[in-house]
Amino acid sequence: METLQTLTLLLATITMGLSAGLFYAYSHDIMPGLGLSDDRTFVAGFQAVDKAIYNPWFMIGFLGAPVLTGLAALLHLGADHRPVLVLTVVAFVLYLATVVITARVNLPLNAEIQAAGDPDRIPDLAAVRERFEARWVRWNLIRTVLAVAAFASVAWALSL
Repeated sequence: METLQTLTLLLATITMGLSAGLFYAYSHDIMPGLGLSDDRTFVAGFQAVDKAIYNPWFMIGFLGAPVLTGLAALLHLGADHRPVLVLTVVAFVLYLATVVITARVNLPLNAEIQAAGDPDRIPDLAAVRERFEARWVRWNLIRTVLAVAAFASVAWALSL
């Protein structure tokens, strides 16, 4: 049982780190880089990145993190594992908040910018960008902080 607990916690830590790293990269590289570009490049660039992200590698981290963290928490139920359980539950709740933000804010904004269509045919690219950029960036920063805190919590649990 101890091997299964440790392995699950290790995999939860890895997938949580992958997701936290992704949100972090968006916060300090991708969006600031796109932010320096003109409206057409911003819209086209974000549309391309958004299309590319939906792949099995992304899903392993994004969905694996809550599943494996939840499983790790369940495997650590009991008085003998109280500190690990608490940290793992904290990580799960923080990451769950990240998933909710993604579903309620970022994904609808992604769908909206995709629905705007081909950047070469959008009559007012500045308006599309204006409705999207600041809100997406703000909420991504929040989910980045939550995901990094979740990663720290599950990593701390693993160290115990």
